[in-house]
Amino acid sequence: MAIFGAHMSVAGGLHKAIESAVALKMATVQIFTSSPSQWKAKPLEQSVIDAWQQSWAASKLVHPIAHASYLINLAAPDALFQKSVDALVEQWQRCETLGLEGLVVHPGAFTSSNEQDGIARIADGVVEAIQRVKPKCCRLLLENTAGQGTCLGHQISQLSAMFKLASKQSRTVKRSLGVCIDTCHAFAAGYAIHQSAGLRDFCQELSDLLPTDAVRAVHLNDSKKPLGSRVDRHEHIGRGHLGADAFQRIVRGSTLGTIPGYLETEKGIDPESGDDWDKINFAKLQTLASIGSNRNVS
Repeated sequence: MAIFGAHMSVAGGLHKAIESAVALKMATVQIFTSSPSQWKAKPLEQSVIDAWQQSWAASKLVHPIAHASYLINLAAPDALFQKSVDALVEQWQRCETLGLEGLVVHPGAFTSSNEQDGIARIADGVVEAIQRVKPKCCRLLLENTAGQGTCLGHQISQLSAMFKLASKQSRTVKRSLGVCIDTCHAFAAGYAIHQSAGLRDFCQELSDLLPTDAVRAVHLNDSKKPLGSRVDRHEHIGRGHLGADAFQRIVRGSTLGTIPGYLETEKGIDPESGDDWDKINFAKLQTLASIGSNRNVS
Protein backbone atom coordinates (compact mmCIF):
# COMPACT_ATOMS: atom_id res chain seq x y z
CA MET A 1 0.00 0.00 0.00
CA ALA A 2 1.32 3.45 -0.94
CA ILE A 3 2.41 5.64 1.98
CA PHE A 4 1.69 9.32 1.35
CA GLY A 5 2.00 12.39 3.54
CA ALA A 6 3.18 15.97 3.37
CA HIS A 7 5.45 18.52 4.92
CA MET A 8 3.30 20.06 7.65
CA SER A 9 3.54 23.28 9.63
CA VAL A 10 4.72 23.10 13.24
CA ALA A 11 3.21 26.47 14.17
CA GLY A 12 1.91 26.11 17.72
CA GLY A 13 4.18 23.15 18.45
CA LEU A 14 5.85 20.27 16.67
CA HIS A 15 2.91 18.00 17.51
CA LYS A 16 0.59 20.23 15.48
CA ALA A 17 2.08 18.72 12.32
CA ILE A 18 0.93 15.28 13.47
CA GLU A 19 -2.56 16.58 14.17
CA SER A 20 -2.77 18.17 10.71
CA ALA A 21 -1.61 14.99 8.97
CA VAL A 22 -4.06 12.87 10.95
CA ALA A 23 -6.92 15.26 10.15
CA LEU A 24 -6.28 14.70 6.43
CA LYS A 25 -5.95 10.92 6.98
CA MET A 26 -2.37 10.89 5.75
CA ALA A 27 -0.02 8.02 6.50
CA THR A 28 3.18 9.96 7.22
CA VAL A 29 4.55 13.45 7.81
CA GLN A 30 7.63 15.65 7.31
CA ILE A 31 8.50 18.63 9.51
CA PHE A 32 11.11 21.25 10.31
CA THR A 33 12.35 20.76 13.87
CA SER A 34 13.49 24.40 13.86
CA SER A 35 13.38 27.40 11.54
CA PRO A 36 14.85 26.48 8.12
CA SER A 37 16.25 29.99 7.71
CA GLN A 38 18.18 30.23 10.99
CA TRP A 39 21.47 28.67 12.07
CA LYS A 40 20.67 28.11 15.72
CA ALA A 41 17.58 26.81 17.47
CA LYS A 42 16.65 26.86 21.11
CA PRO A 43 16.97 23.43 22.72
CA LEU A 44 13.95 21.17 22.61
CA GLU A 45 12.09 21.52 25.89
CA GLN A 46 10.86 18.35 27.55
CA SER A 47 7.28 19.54 27.18
CA VAL A 48 7.78 19.82 23.41
CA ILE A 49 9.28 16.34 23.24
CA ASP A 50 6.49 14.88 25.37
CA ALA A 51 3.75 16.51 23.27
CA TRP A 52 5.32 15.13 20.09
CA GLN A 53 5.71 11.63 21.47
CA GLN A 54 2.19 11.54 22.91
CA SER A 55 0.64 12.76 19.66
CA TRP A 56 2.73 10.31 17.68
CA ALA A 57 1.76 7.37 19.85
CA ALA A 58 -1.92 8.27 19.45
CA SER A 59 -1.64 8.47 15.67
CA LYS A 60 -1.28 5.73 13.10
CA LEU A 61 1.39 7.61 11.17
CA VAL A 62 4.62 5.92 10.11
CA HIS A 63 8.08 6.95 8.82
CA PRO A 64 8.33 10.51 10.24
CA ILE A 65 11.12 12.63 8.77
CA ALA A 66 12.40 16.19 8.97
CA HIS A 67 13.99 18.60 6.52
CA ALA A 68 17.21 20.37 7.50
CA SER A 69 17.90 24.08 7.29
CA TYR A 70 18.30 25.57 3.83
CA LEU A 71 21.37 27.43 5.05
CA ILE A 72 23.48 24.29 5.37
CA ASN A 73 26.13 23.94 2.65
CA LEU A 74 28.38 20.92 3.13
CA ALA A 75 30.20 21.65 -0.14
CA ALA A 76 31.33 25.13 0.92
CA PRO A 77 35.08 25.71 0.37
CA ASP A 78 35.34 28.19 3.27
CA ALA A 79 34.38 28.73 6.90
CA LEU A 80 30.73 28.08 6.03
CA PHE A 81 31.61 24.38 5.83
CA GLN A 82 32.24 23.92 9.56
CA LYS A 83 29.28 26.12 10.42
CA SER A 84 27.15 23.89 8.21
CA VAL A 85 28.43 20.68 9.81
CA ASP A 86 27.76 22.06 13.29
CA ALA A 87 24.20 23.03 12.30
CA LEU A 88 23.62 19.64 10.71
CA VAL A 89 24.80 17.85 13.85
CA GLU A 90 22.47 19.93 16.00
CA GLN A 91 19.46 19.25 13.77
CA TRP A 92 20.28 15.57 13.45
CA GLN A 93 20.47 15.25 17.23
CA ARG A 94 17.03 16.86 17.48
CA CYS A 95 15.67 14.24 15.10
CA GLU A 96 17.22 11.49 17.19
CA THR A 97 15.57 12.91 20.32
CA LEU A 98 12.17 12.95 18.61
CA GLY A 99 12.61 9.45 17.18
CA LEU A 100 12.41 10.50 13.53
CA GLU A 101 13.56 8.11 10.80
CA GLY A 102 15.21 10.57 8.44
CA LEU A 103 16.68 14.06 8.09
CA VAL A 104 16.68 15.39 4.53
CA VAL A 105 19.47 17.79 3.57
CA HIS A 106 20.51 19.45 0.32
CA PRO A 107 24.13 18.37 -0.29
CA GLY A 108 25.39 21.87 -1.04
CA ALA A 109 26.96 24.13 -3.67
CA PHE A 110 30.69 24.22 -4.41
CA THR A 111 30.59 28.01 -5.14
CA SER A 112 34.20 29.12 -5.80
CA SER A 113 35.79 25.66 -5.88
CA ASN A 114 34.88 22.83 -8.27
CA GLU A 115 32.64 19.77 -8.49
CA GLN A 116 35.28 17.26 -7.38
CA ASP A 117 36.32 19.28 -4.34
CA GLY A 118 32.69 20.01 -3.49
CA ILE A 119 31.77 16.32 -3.49
CA ALA A 120 34.79 15.54 -1.32
CA ARG A 121 33.78 18.24 1.18
CA ILE A 122 30.26 16.82 1.37
CA ALA A 123 31.64 13.35 2.10
CA ASP A 124 33.90 14.79 4.82
CA GLY A 125 30.99 16.68 6.35
CA VAL A 126 28.73 13.63 6.33
CA VAL A 127 31.38 11.50 8.04
CA GLU A 128 32.07 14.12 10.71
CA ALA A 129 28.35 14.47 11.40
CA ILE A 130 27.91 10.69 11.68
CA GLN A 131 30.83 10.42 14.09
CA ARG A 132 29.48 13.20 16.29
CA VAL A 133 25.79 12.18 16.27
CA LYS A 134 26.24 8.40 16.36
CA PRO A 135 22.68 7.96 15.04
CA LYS A 136 20.51 5.16 16.38
CA CYS A 137 17.20 5.70 14.57
CA CYS A 138 17.56 8.57 12.11
CA ARG A 139 19.36 8.43 8.75
CA LEU A 140 20.76 11.46 7.00
CA LEU A 141 19.08 11.63 3.58
CA LEU A 142 20.93 13.47 0.80
CA GLU A 143 18.38 15.01 -1.54
CA ASN A 144 18.84 15.20 -5.29
CA THR A 145 18.74 18.79 -6.54
CA ALA A 146 17.51 20.63 -9.62
CA GLY A 147 21.07 21.67 -10.43
CA GLN A 148 20.75 25.41 -10.12
CA GLY A 149 24.04 27.29 -9.99
CA THR A 150 26.82 25.16 -8.54
CA CYS A 151 24.48 22.95 -6.48
CA LEU A 152 25.60 19.34 -6.37
CA GLY A 153 23.41 16.24 -6.33
CA HIS A 154 21.48 16.86 -9.54
CA GLN A 155 23.16 13.83 -11.10
CA ILE A 156 22.74 10.44 -9.47
CA SER A 157 26.41 9.83 -10.21
CA GLN A 158 27.25 12.74 -7.91
CA LEU A 159 25.21 11.25 -5.07
CA SER A 160 26.94 7.94 -5.74
CA ALA A 161 30.36 9.58 -5.47
CA MET A 162 29.39 11.12 -2.11
CA PHE A 163 28.41 7.68 -0.80
CA LYS A 164 31.61 6.07 -2.02
CA LEU A 165 33.92 8.72 -0.59
CA ALA A 166 32.12 8.75 2.75
CA SER A 167 32.10 4.95 2.94
CA LYS A 168 35.89 4.86 2.53
CA GLN A 169 36.19 6.92 5.71
CA SER A 170 33.56 5.26 7.90
CA ARG A 171 32.04 1.80 8.15
CA THR A 172 28.85 3.24 9.65
CA VAL A 173 27.92 5.20 6.50
CA LYS A 174 25.86 2.33 5.07
CA ARG A 175 23.44 2.31 8.00
CA SER A 176 23.53 6.08 8.67
CA LEU A 177 23.18 7.58 5.18
CA GLY A 178 20.43 7.44 2.58
CA VAL A 179 18.83 9.40 -0.25
CA CYS A 180 15.63 11.36 -0.73
CA ILE A 181 14.48 11.66 -4.35
CA ASP A 182 12.51 14.75 -5.34
CA THR A 183 10.49 14.26 -8.53
CA CYS A 184 10.47 17.96 -9.42
CA HIS A 185 14.23 18.20 -8.93
CA ALA A 186 14.91 15.10 -11.03
CA PHE A 187 12.77 16.43 -13.87
CA ALA A 188 14.30 19.92 -13.69
CA ALA A 189 17.77 18.35 -13.70
CA GLY A 190 17.01 16.68 -17.04
CA TYR A 191 15.72 13.20 -16.14
CA ALA A 192 12.70 12.52 -18.37
CA ILE A 193 10.70 10.80 -15.63
CA HIS A 194 7.47 12.08 -17.19
CA GLN A 195 7.88 9.39 -19.84
CA SER A 196 7.72 5.63 -19.29
CA ALA A 197 11.17 4.98 -20.71
CA GLY A 198 12.70 7.92 -18.86
CA LEU A 199 11.26 6.81 -15.54
CA ARG A 200 12.49 3.27 -16.14
CA ASP A 201 15.98 4.53 -16.95
CA PHE A 202 16.00 6.78 -13.89
CA CYS A 203 15.00 3.97 -11.53
CA GLN A 204 17.62 1.71 -13.12
CA GLU A 205 20.28 4.36 -12.57
CA LEU A 206 19.29 4.59 -8.91
CA SER A 207 19.60 0.82 -8.63
CA ASP A 208 22.92 0.68 -10.48
CA LEU A 209 24.72 3.57 -8.78
CA LEU A 210 23.40 3.72 -5.22
CA PRO A 211 23.65 1.16 -2.42
CA THR A 212 20.74 -1.24 -2.00
CA ASP A 213 17.80 0.42 -0.22
CA ALA A 214 19.58 3.79 -0.20
CA VAL A 215 16.43 5.65 -1.31
CA ARG A 216 14.35 6.01 1.86
CA ALA A 217 12.00 8.90 0.98
CA VAL A 218 10.45 10.53 -2.09
CA HIS A 219 9.34 14.14 -2.36
CA LEU A 220 6.31 14.06 -4.67
CA ASN A 221 6.16 17.42 -6.43
CA ASP A 222 5.12 18.43 -9.94
CA SER A 223 7.23 21.05 -11.71
CA LYS A 224 6.35 24.59 -12.77
CA LYS A 225 9.35 24.60 -15.11
CA PRO A 226 10.08 22.36 -18.12
CA LEU A 227 12.41 19.39 -18.42
CA GLY A 228 16.07 20.31 -17.91
CA SER A 229 15.32 23.86 -16.76
CA ARG A 230 17.61 23.45 -13.71
CA VAL A 231 15.03 25.55 -11.82
CA ASP A 232 13.40 24.28 -8.62
CA ARG A 233 9.75 25.35 -8.63
CA HIS A 234 7.20 22.93 -7.19
CA GLU A 235 3.71 22.65 -8.66
CA HIS A 236 0.55 20.87 -7.51
CA ILE A 237 0.27 17.22 -8.54
CA GLY A 238 -0.86 16.85 -12.15
CA ARG A 239 -0.85 20.59 -12.84
CA GLY A 240 2.76 21.01 -13.93
CA HIS A 241 5.08 19.81 -16.68
CA LEU A 242 5.32 16.31 -15.19
CA GLY A 243 1.55 15.76 -15.32
CA ALA A 244 -0.87 13.30 -13.78
CA ASP A 245 0.08 10.37 -16.03
CA ALA A 246 3.68 10.62 -14.87
CA PHE A 247 2.67 10.49 -11.22
CA GLN A 248 0.43 7.51 -11.86
CA ARG A 249 3.43 5.66 -13.29
CA ILE A 250 5.64 6.83 -10.43
CA VAL A 251 3.34 5.75 -7.60
CA ARG A 252 1.99 2.58 -9.27
CA GLY A 253 4.55 1.32 -11.72
CA SER A 254 7.98 2.10 -10.28
CA THR A 255 10.08 1.27 -7.24
CA LEU A 256 9.63 4.88 -6.12
CA GLY A 257 5.99 4.05 -5.43
CA THR A 258 7.02 1.56 -2.75
CA ILE A 259 8.87 4.24 -0.77
CA PRO A 260 7.16 6.74 1.59
CA GLY A 261 6.18 9.86 -0.36
CA TYR A 262 5.94 13.39 1.01
CA LEU A 263 4.23 16.34 -0.67
CA GLU A 264 6.05 19.68 -0.62
CA THR A 265 3.54 21.55 -2.74
CA GLU A 266 2.30 25.08 -2.07
CA LYS A 267 0.09 25.56 0.96
CA GLY A 268 -3.20 27.44 0.98
CA ILE A 269 -6.71 27.18 -0.42
CA ASP A 270 -7.67 26.42 -4.01
CA PRO A 271 -9.76 29.44 -5.07
CA GLU A 272 -11.88 27.31 -7.41
CA SER A 273 -12.93 24.52 -5.03
CA GLY A 274 -12.31 26.22 -1.71
CA ASP A 275 -10.47 23.11 -0.52
CA ASP A 276 -7.10 22.97 1.18
CA TRP A 277 -4.30 22.30 -1.33
CA ASP A 278 -2.81 19.54 0.84
CA LYS A 279 -6.18 17.80 0.82
CA ILE A 280 -6.41 18.13 -2.97
CA ASN A 281 -2.88 16.90 -3.68
CA PHE A 282 -3.15 14.03 -1.20
CA ALA A 283 -6.46 12.91 -2.72
CA LYS A 284 -4.92 13.11 -6.20
CA LEU A 285 -2.05 10.83 -5.19
CA GLN A 286 -4.47 8.36 -3.61
CA THR A 287 -6.55 8.27 -6.78
CA LEU A 288 -3.54 7.82 -9.03
CA ALA A 289 -2.23 5.03 -6.81
CA SER A 290 -5.51 3.12 -6.90
CA ILE A 291 -6.61 3.28 -10.55
CA GLY A 292 -5.31 1.75 -13.73
CA SER A 293 -2.75 -0.97 -14.12
CA ASN A 294 0.75 -0.06 -15.18
CA ARG A 295 3.57 -2.34 -16.18
CA ASN A 296 6.50 -2.11 -13.76
CA VAL A 297 9.20 0.22 -15.05
CA SER A 298 11.94 -0.89 -12.68
